[in-house]
Amino acid sequence: QIQTKMATAVGFRRFLHQAAGIVQQDIQKLLTLRFEPVHLEVINESRMHAVPPGSETHFKVVVVSQAFEGQNLVQRHRAVNETLANHLKSGVHALSIVAKTPAQWQTSAAVPASPACLGGGKH
Repeated sequence: QIQTKMATAVGFRRFLHQAAGIVQQDIQKLLTLRFEPVHLEVINESRMHAVPPGSETHFKVVVVSQAFEGQNLVQRHRAVNETLANHLKSGVHALSIVAKTPAQWQTSAAVPASPACLGGGKH
């Protein structure tokens, strides 16, 4: 059974009360097809950055999958980046990745908070 959350970060993780955007939905679909995760979060963090309201340019993904077993962190990140390559070439400006095996997730389900934006008109 897959647990999914489509969320917007607000200093902590919470469920989104509005429909997720098309990019966010496609990211969830692609990651689900590639990794068959036991836990997946696709968090649109665009509102934390100097972009227009409703943008889908900055994301954090939390992917927990048996597919990561035996892979180091770099290999896991490369696999996620490869899966989302078209989005990274066509509008997604930033992607934060948390990629764990189910055993690692069971030991620690902690997801680090994203740093404050320092780019654009935010500073």
